[in-house]
Amino acid sequence: MVHSGLLKEVFSVDYFLSVRGRQGDGYSNRMGGAKYLAVPETAGTYSKSHEIRATQWVRDVQAAAGATAQEKGHIVVFVHGFNTDQWDMLERHRKIRKGLESQGFKGVVISYDWPSDGSVLGYTSDRRDARRSADLLFSNGITRLSKLQTADCDYNIHVLAHSMGAYLVREAFDYADDDHVTAQKSWTVSQVALVAADTSSKSMKAGNSKTSSLLRHSTRVTNYYSPFDEVLSVSEVKRIGVSRRLGRVGMPQDRAEKAVNLYCGRFFNDNRAGFGDGTAITHSWYFDAPRFYEDLFHTVMGKLDREVIPTRGRTDQGNLALV
Repeated sequence: MVHSGLLKEVFSVDYFLSVRGRQGDGYSNRMGGAKYLAVPETAGTYSKSHEIRATQWVRDVQAAAGATAQEKGHIVVFVHGFNTDQWDMLERHRKIRKGLESQGFKGVVISYDWPSDGSVLGYTSDRRDARRSADLLFSNGITRLSKLQTADCDYNIHVLAHSMGAYLVREAFDYADDDHVTAQKSWTVSQVALVAADTSSKSMKAGNSKTSSLLRHSTRVTNYYSPFDEVLSVSEVKRIGVSRRLGRVGMPQDRAEKAVNLYCGRFFNDNRAGFGDGTAITHSWYFDAPRFYEDLFHTVMGKLDREVIPTRGRTDQGNLALV
């Protein structure tokens, strides 16, 4: 009850599962245990004071998912890439939440925050951290998810992974299938969206063991890619000896039927003046493009076939493209 006669303003809450180590009241770029955070949108950063119990966090996320008697709720899990400090992470999380909400999304976005160096020179150490973080995503995320899912589950769970986050997600799904207890459970995510994915293109070839778990436990995998992505260029010194990247060249022709390749190069090139300058923007522009969020919204909702989503067309080579 409000006694002042004024309506109390209601703020959104941003939800995080973080495996960054603590540093004072904040967090570092080192690995730590899993922490569940509920951060008011008015907060400029997140800290120990925002940590809550895992059980309460799960209940709050479910409540925010927007399930009704007529429609299932939607939970989008965002996994960031390399060279992302916690302040950039918070800003990107909020861009994604607001971008989807602007399209009519009524569900909740949560982010898995793993430690990366916040430096391009930290790529190799970030790769090692991603492997360890994949194990924690499995043990604290996927196992919890598998326990919650039932035949009449009221929630659709989706994954949005950017850059090295795609590698982390792929490995976490693989760990889940290697774990006897989790493998015995029937669990799935609805939509998986890979954006500027820093994994090998050939790993998405049909039957490839590296992605078999990801495909088996998802309804559809959509790959957003652009040949203008300079960060994923094999000419980068840190990538010598690394195979061509999924987020730059797309999936191979002989991919699984549920895998969708979405060419975004023409859209980026036609609109690049509006995204700013620099190498990094060629890798992250998606999160500053309303058109991307419109496409992602339709992808997540899953009501339209991949061929009739209104943000898509065909290239002169017949490939599906963001337009």
